[in-house]
Amino acid sequence: MSRHVVVRAAVAMVLFFLALLLANRGLPEYSHLLHPVALRGATGLPGALWFNLGAFVLPGLLLVWVGQSLRDAWVDAGWLARIGCVLAQLSALAFALQGVLPLDQRGLDATASRLHVLLWMLWWIAFVPGVLLLALGLRQRRGVALLSVLAAVLVPLIAVLAPIGLWVGLAQRLAFALWFGWWLLAARAAICTSASSPKSLPPAKT
Repeated sequence: MSRHVVVRAAVAMVLFFLALLLANRGLPEYSHLLHPVALRGATGLPGALWFNLGAFVLPGLLLVWVGQSLRDAWVDAGWLARIGCVLAQLSALAFALQGVLPLDQRGLDATASRLHVLLWMLWWIAFVPGVLLLALGLRQRRGVALLSVLAAVLVPLIAVLAPIGLWVGLAQRLAFALWFGWWLLAARAAICTSASSPKSLPPAKT
């Protein structure tokens, strides 16, 4: 497997955090501690289109591509790992589509906002069983399996249960950071797996 898979995962993470770094431009009242990430890309806000592209669409599509590389690297790990990779890709696709269907400033009762929240739920709901199935399929590779179990526990715990009080924005950003971190470390593990796999022997001459 090409090392470019790690580069794609790293670029996805950099794009996301670069978008966050620039989120206050044109909207200084936007707070990373108080506001969810998607609020910056709500329809009608200045620069919402570019924020959604940088924070959601491009990173998510890059990770869908990374997921295909993971499937290729772990093709011999069994059906549990294959299904796990597909669910992880679905999580990445749902993440990307959050930028295609942004929040509506009129509130969560608006149809666009409901669709966005549905995609946000699909993001973590697909991720959790996906990485758990990967952990089962790759149980011989303890590092990847342990990483996947930790991500399956921590991402929904921080994204869903922790966001209360004054730390809603910070908790969500931490959950996204863990999610991106899993992709980056999984890509590195997949390269190591490919490098350690025995090469196929050439056909015997007759």
